[in-house]
Amino acid sequence: MISDSTRARFAREVAKFPADQKQSAVMACLAIVQQEQGWVSPDSEQVVAEVLGMPVMAVHEVTTFYNMYNQKPVGKFKLNVCTNLPCQLRGGAQALAHLEHKLGVNVGGTTADGMFTLQPSECQGACADAPVLLVNDRHMCSFMSHEKLDQLVDNLKKAEAA
Repeated sequence: MISDSTRARFAREVAKFPADQKQSAVMACLAIVQQEQGWVSPDSEQVVAEVLGMPVMAVHEVTTFYNMYNQKPVGKFKLNVCTNLPCQLRGGAQALAHLEHKLGVNVGGTTADGMFTLQPSECQGACADAPVLLVNDRHMCSFMSHEKLDQLVDNLKKAEAA
């Protein structure tokens, strides 16, 4: 389930905190699991809990609180469209609906080819750039008109095919 190299990465994160506060590494350990497996499974939550000496439910609470942790397998490209009020007022709902139509999936779904997962998200802290979206929790895209959304999806498809 969890490789020796993953456990070594956990140990490096745990070492950053006092011995009686190793649970402070929970977010880092969950991020490591997700980097290596693509999502955080209940089994991996169990391992993180054991390593950090925490109840499994406490780890699960962290996993479910933050939308950056995938609780099920997702596509190669996870698109999180901000749906908070400032983005809604500047076309966030329309951007999400446009992507649903372009990708042929409902919100929360993954395309049949496993390439894209479409999700709503909470504020991404770029209200002045609305509507915004995050690709794979790392790359922010701003001022996402329908044309820019089409271009983004097409470019991701092309990059994957290359």
